[in-house]
Amino acid sequence: MLNRTRLSLAISVAGILLGIGACGDNSVGPPNPPPGPPPEPPPPSPAEVRAMLIDTVRLLVDHRNLDPLEPPPPVRSQLVELGRSLAFDRILSGNRDISCMTCHLPSFATGDGRSLSIGVGGSGLGPDRTHPDGEFIPRNSPSLFNLHLSTQFFWDGFVEELEDGPIATEAGDQLTSEMQEVFEFGALSAQPMIPVLRRKEMRGSGDGNELSALDDDDFTGVWVGLMARLGEIEAYREMFEAAYPGTPFDDMTFAHAANAIAGFYVSDLTFIDTPWDRFLRGDDDQLGDSALRGAKSFMTIRCMQCHDTDQFDDRNNEHHNAAIPQIGPGLGDGPGGNDDFGRERVTGDPTHRRLFKTPPMRNVELTAPYGHAGQFATLKAIVVHYDSIDNRLRDYDVSQVEPALQPTLLNNFDEILATRDTILIPITFDDAGADDLVAFLESLTDEAARDLSHLAPASVPSGLPIDR
Repeated sequence: MLNRTRLSLAISVAGILLGIGACGDNSVGPPNPPPGPPPEPPPPSPAEVRAMLIDTVRLLVDHRNLDPLEPPPPVRSQLVELGRSLAFDRILSGNRDISCMTCHLPSFATGDGRSLSIGVGGSGLGPDRTHPDGEFIPRNSPSLFNLHLSTQFFWDGFVEELEDGPIATEAGDQLTSEMQEVFEFGALSAQPMIPVLRRKEMRGSGDGNELSALDDDDFTGVWVGLMARLGEIEAYREMFEAAYPGTPFDDMTFAHAANAIAGFYVSDLTFIDTPWDRFLRGDDDQLGDSALRGAKSFMTIRCMQCHDTDQFDDRNNEHHNAAIPQIGPGLGDGPGGNDDFGRERVTGDPTHRRLFKTPPMRNVELTAPYGHAGQFATLKAIVVHYDSIDNRLRDYDVSQVEPALQPTLLNNFDEILATRDTILIPITFDDAGADDLVAFLESLTDEAARDLSHLAPASVPSGLPIDR
């Protein structure tokens, strides 16, 4: 086949031969020089680049079947107000010194700004909280946003809705079918029943604490004891009976209290009005170029192998080993007892060792630090961890956690990498790509979630102090 130059020359020569004498002159002039290569098209304008990027992201959104989040059904106000009081009331702790919200502070986006929380016996709030014996809760305090969308809770998923309907917890048969019939919010209603059982989190020990003398596996006894406390306060009796019309307080169990706390979470901690949701509804102007590039990367470089729902958690509640280093006191696992075997602790299956729940990404910008033990101080730090993940684990910078936790870093990297998810291995990106991913994750923030000062009640029926 003739190349372009040769073809042009051939056409020119043919034209000359066919046109002899056409101008009344039999002379033949020199041929026209062959044309050069066509000029390069001008580069696309920034507006054109952005338009193509928007189109690409929308195609990926359609491919991934992503939709904007919708609000949950409304929760009756009496249940919400009961749940609010209970969540902020220290009366639910054995020593009356800590509430549910002490580790889920409104001022820290329903976390506490700590890698690892400090439970009973501590003083102060958030990063300033200390414990006289230097004790930590072994895992990071997760946020409470949009929990109505989840069916599994805690880092190892030990509170979960099973496929055949019932809710599984560490309480086993002590969480009776009658209790579960009270639950209006699925497994979320069971979640508040667990921290009150744990000595270092809320139950405590010592004199003046009638719950501390109970056996550690007497979950029913703890729940009955807490309802007895609440029943001594007339305002609580009235609030319970208003929240559950037709049911006398004396016929209620702690399941009614836990369900109310869940109702408060659903009503007041759903935040779904984000730039990303507005983009999904058709507003192209909601995302900047960096966030669009980050969204494209998030949907193409395997992030959605695990974060594959509208709220970007795991659709099938699968757990993953993301090569996260281990810090803190651990949960008694491993040779020194300072390791945390994650999902294996629930299932007993060694193949589940060091697998942890995939957290949802909505409002994630507000909930640092990150990881099951709060190993990453910033959003960019945990994003960068996924670039060439094997090397990132070995190069982990322990200085980003507080000094008291730095010596607890386990050098068990080979064991972690032996079972880390292979889907993570090919993921690589540069620093600019990390910034784009962070910009996308920031687009998942509802601006209303930045100030939660309105959440705490002015007072609680017990009269105890409120942690805000």
